[in-house]
Amino acid sequence: MRFANTAEGYGLLSRVLHWGIALAILGMLGLGTWIDRMTPDLSNFWLFGLHKSIGLTILVLVLVRLAWHRYSPPPVLRAMQHPWELYLARTVHWSLYLLLLAIPLTGWAASSATGIDTLYFDHWTVPPIAPPSESLSDLGFAAHGVLTKMLMLLLLLHIVGALRHGTGPGSALRRMWRG
Repeated sequence: MRFANTAEGYGLLSRVLHWGIALAILGMLGLGTWIDRMTPDLSNFWLFGLHKSIGLTILVLVLVRLAWHRYSPPPVLRAMQHPWELYLARTVHWSLYLLLLAIPLTGWAASSATGIDTLYFDHWTVPPIAPPSESLSDLGFAAHGVLTKMLMLLLLLHIVGALRHGTGPGSALRRMWRG
């Protein structure tokens, strides 16, 4: 089993990062939707902290994945039937990366702007990246919500594209699953 990527397949680290981040995102979309409907109080405050901690973990994992892909580039996308499909696949991938950086950063900034300390899994205080400000907090949470909805749309496109092109031998989906 290869640890690094090759010209023909994804290595173990790329696959673990991909599927781990994917599961974390799906969980976060569910958790975020759930807590968005709650009024924070002492009985559910821990859920907001959990959401923030997982979000910061996703941010770190995405940065690790980007750094890993600089060190061990992923295999090239196979030729698709139409040039627009390759363009769309690349655009969706890079847009996903941008959103996976922007969403946790806007959440972190909005949380910082509330003036309430953010604890990473109830152990470490995360330094604030925005000054306390109600308007900054409102703007940050609004941006966080809009970007998350964009992420949902792009995830749907990504999944449809993977399933559409994932049936043949050597397909990206098969290579991401098996290496």
